[in-house]
Amino acid sequence: MTTPAPSARPRVAVLISGSGTNMAALVEAAQAPDCPYEVAVVISNVAGVAGLDKARAAGIEALTLEHRPYGKDREAHERALDALLLERQVQLIALAGYMRLLTPWLVGKWAGRMVNIHPSLLPLYPGLNTHARAIEAADVEAGCTIHLVTEGVDEGPILGQARVPILPGDTPETLAERVKGAEHQLYPRVLADFARSLNLS
Repeated sequence: MTTPAPSARPRVAVLISGSGTNMAALVEAAQAPDCPYEVAVVISNVAGVAGLDKARAAGIEALTLEHRPYGKDREAHERALDALLLERQVQLIALAGYMRLLTPWLVGKWAGRMVNIHPSLLPLYPGLNTHARAIEAADVEAGCTIHLVTEGVDEGPILGQARVPILPGDTPETLAERVKGAEHQLYPRVLADFARSLNLS
């Protein structure tokens, strides 16, 4: 019996902290024969979240590496995370609702190979409460952004955006649902384009 040749597609780790809806969109897209990336592993910093179950149901290895045992030592947690990634020959990281502020060590280690999705039209509204801030500003549209991760919060080079209207009577919750639908379409497409653009051989 011969050993299968390794996949030529970049191996992606998706990092989550919760329900994993964007992760699920990436996993579903990766099942297409012409998808230029594969999801190799899903890792959560919170145990028992729904995203882990979704990954396992799709046949993806799903791991928990809780941050709490590391206390305030963020870098120690990230070094343990990095070891898991290297063991699985991961080449790209996709953050999908990963609710951790990353240290310069991890950002530097994976510079140019780590992407994030943010629920606003960056550079508008970095950080939290993006939908409420857009409504309060009387914006006519909102959206989401895929960007490379750099040391600044939500400041990395933009890889793609999707826009949705803000409707009369919208609440942060109704707007969030509309933006979430756009996210699920945007993230797989942008990650695919990004994977094609890289020479990781």
